Amino acid sequence: MYNVLVIGSGGREHAIVEALRHSPSVERVYCAPGNAGINTQATPVEIPVDDIDALARFATDTSINLTVVGPEVPLSMGIVDEFLRRGLRIFGPTKSAARIESSKAFAKELMARHGIPTAASRTFDDFVQALAYVKAGPERSVIKYDGLAAGKGVVVAANHAEAEEALRSMLLDDEFGKGKVVVEEFLDGPEFSFMCLVNGTKVYPLAVARDHKRAYDNDEGPNTGGMGAYSPVPFVTEEIRQTALDTIMRPVAKAMADEGIPFTGVLYGGLILNNGVPKVIEFNARFGDPETEVVLPRMKSDFCKVLDAVIDGKDTDIEWNPDTFLGIVLAAEGYPGSYAKGIVLNGIDSIEGNVHHMGTAVVDGSLVSKGGRVMMVGAHAPSLSEARDKALRDARNILKQSPGLFCRSDIGAKETTVNN
Repeated sequence: MYNVLVIGSGGREHAIVEALRHSPSVERVYCAPGNAGINTQATPVEIPVDDIDALARFATDTSINLTVVGPEVPLSMGIVDEFLRRGLRIFGPTKSAARIESSKAFAKELMARHGIPTAASRTFDDFVQALAYVKAGPERSVIKYDGLAAGKGVVVAANHAEAEEALRSMLLDDEFGKGKVVVEEFLDGPEFSFMCLVNGTKVYPLAVARDHKRAYDNDEGPNTGGMGAYSPVPFVTEEIRQTALDTIMRPVAKAMADEGIPFTGVLYGGLILNNGVPKVIEFNARFGDPETEVVLPRMKSDFCKVLDAVIDGKDTDIEWNPDTFLGIVLAAEGYPGSYAKGIVLNGIDSIEGNVHHMGTAVVDGSLVSKGGRVMMVGAHAPSLSEARDKALRDARNILKQSPGLFCRSDIGAKETTVNN
């Protein structure tokens, strides 16, 4: 029987904990540092995600058989390298392999070298040069901060003025720290998320999902860490999924192995269907959030055994629930800008579906908000529309009793064909 440590404190980690608890081979799940929801299902460990030495010592002292890393920060700091150095079993990429997320410039250069389909781009650390490049191109462009920015370092600029504002913020005001930017051509089309478990050149595809990054209905407002998701995705046919697997996910895993930086862990492909062809928007080096909260609940296979097989490079078949799983994020008003914390959260016990806690805590006996994205309310049903109706009904029930929160009401409302 396994003792498993999950690292992180968000909705993604809540879904990981939940999936591991359903595994017959898991005896006990710990989570560092956890949140109010996670702590009802796992033993909380008061260690921050960036205290790698303390986490490694805990894993050793507690006889942890497997550690699963949720967020990108410890991966970019080299937690996997340190755990492996100490002989600890851990699921995630090394620091060098995690660069596929921690440096967008690295990812773009890797794709260019290996012919992986993506938007044309240039990388800059000089504001004047970047602005000149933008102004010489089309009105629409995409400006991306090169490093980690908690899902907020991307601006889809509708015109040169918006692009200039983004460049000023990232290169002159150092909004996310001193660094570079990647300027990309704007690609039009519906987006989807394709997460694969990877060990070197072996790639184990998970179910496809779609998330919604914009804060408000009709995909308006600023980019966020994600305001809702669902799986499966109607417009991603089996042919499209197979093309994405054969032209993007497997080739990038092989490319990293060929360049001496083999990837083990979750390779997240943020993809777009541009003129019917899947192309890469971004790569992440870990489970997506909020996609994990709708993908893992669909998994009928033993999640712990699946991870074991991937780590050992063994073949495994993953079985999926055919229902649609859909989740709606409840966020603090003002998010992703400034927002209040400590919002009292009510109504959760009265809903029909499930909740994954994202930013919650218990203070003086009350459940309160701790972050901008507070929780994700989920439901599943045979159809997308049914799942959406159930989740939205539950979300609105909580909103009525928890002033200070908001959500999008259109998650999954329009995504029925490839042409929407």
